[in-house]
Amino acid sequence: MTGPRTSSPGRTPEQHPLFGAAATDYERYRPGVPTPAVQLLADVLQGRPNPVLLDLGTGTGQVPRALLSAAPGLAHIEAVDSSQQMLDQARDALAPKLGGCTLRLVHAAAEAYTPLPGDEAHSPDLITCCRAFHWMNRAAVLAMADRVAAPDAAVAIMGDGSLWTHEADWTRALRELIQHYLGAERRAGTGAAYREPGRSYEEDLAASAWNEVTEHAFPVDRAWAPKDVIGYLRSTSFAGPELFGEQHAAFEAQARTLLDAHACGGSLIEHAVFTVLLARRGGGAR
Repeated sequence: MTGPRTSSPGRTPEQHPLFGAAATDYERYRPGVPTPAVQLLADVLQGRPNPVLLDLGTGTGQVPRALLSAAPGLAHIEAVDSSQQMLDQARDALAPKLGGCTLRLVHAAAEAYTPLPGDEAHSPDLITCCRAFHWMNRAAVLAMADRVAAPDAAVAIMGDGSLWTHEADWTRALRELIQHYLGAERRAGTGAAYREPGRSYEEDLAASAWNEVTEHAFPVDRAWAPKDVIGYLRSTSFAGPELFGEQHAAFEAQARTLLDAHACGGSLIEHAVFTVLLARRGGGAR
């Protein structure tokens, strides 16, 4: 096995990782990628010699970890994140599973990613971005993907919202409690309120080279224990501990009481839909 390598092509000056301090909670409490979605990605790589994955906004490495099991022929992974703490978690999670697959950890904003000079053998066959595309300079990311990807590569933009956006009695009550402490606007870390993207991901892809798109929707039912929801909140940009300051302990106590009441001794159910936008270049190979 070739051990993980780390490089830092650089970050854009305005890029501040939102989740680095929460890397441990992110690894423990964030839901993984549903099995049918993983199989869809594995099918993209099937039959390709020495396939290469480029995972943007890799976080703790959930996507490459799933594909190492589902696509055993995977030859190389480029895992990119703007948080070094997230990359450290990804390294620890991926290293035992690599086998003959090589791994390069890249500390950079997604749009700033560059392959190593002369590393054409590692042109990605599949570029993935899971639950992170909304934080990125999306047009720049898709242009970068066109520059670096193999001629017949695919791009997969994936996600399923969050417990902030999910509509259920318990999530509405939880959202109202967060707003009681932090104000009506959804927060995006300590620096600003969250702003929805100006256009849909479908519109982003239509305006790029990756304009042949198929949508795949996978319903997912999740049963949350109240304590795990509390852990999940610590990993988010809208309810992380740093947003509450000295009131964080009081918030968590109230949130736990609220969640226990809604769970009635059982679980809190989330009916989600995990969506994959699988895109290829218009007209096939460039």
